[in-house]
Amino acid sequence: MESGGRALYAVKGNMEPAIRFEGHYFDRRISGRIRDFARKNGLSAPEAGKIRNPKSQGERWLLLERAMGLSPKGALESTSWGLGQVMGAHWEWLGYRSVDALVAEARESVAGQVRLMLHFIEKAQLVQALRSHDWPGFARRYNGPAFTRNNYDKRMAEAHQRWQNQIGSFKKAA
Repeated sequence: MESGGRALYAVKGNMEPAIRFEGHYFDRRISGRIRDFARKNGLSAPEAGKIRNPKSQGERWLLLERAMGLSPKGALESTSWGLGQVMGAHWEWLGYRSVDALVAEARESVAGQVRLMLHFIEKAQLVQALRSHDWPGFARRYNGPAFTRNNYDKRMAEAHQRWQNQIGSFKKAA
């Protein structure tokens, strides 16, 4: 759901994980003249959704680079990473030694992205919601109270059904 189903994108000759920069997170991690500059230059805003993410991952990585020029740690914490789009800000809660370690896990491989996502799901105690197919409960806790705006719960239910149908057709063929 989170990354559109793609794990890696070609960015400046490297294969990189999907990212999404959150300007309102960045706004809370900077202050003073740096915040003033970031707001004037379209890198931060106090409200969610005010800083638009470009459509292409290449342009999103450029946005992240611009923010890192002001506050490397703040920029990495203000970005969601990989297949599960786990926020860098969760690095400490998830037990990483630094935000750089969380980012390294996401950038390492598809397996690293999956580990990061599963670690978040386990730490947030979302495994039971998945097992019981409680899509609204899972989406609310994974994506926050505005999860219905993007129909995360409905999209998860539809994806689950598609996979169930696919698995069923494999079983019949065997």
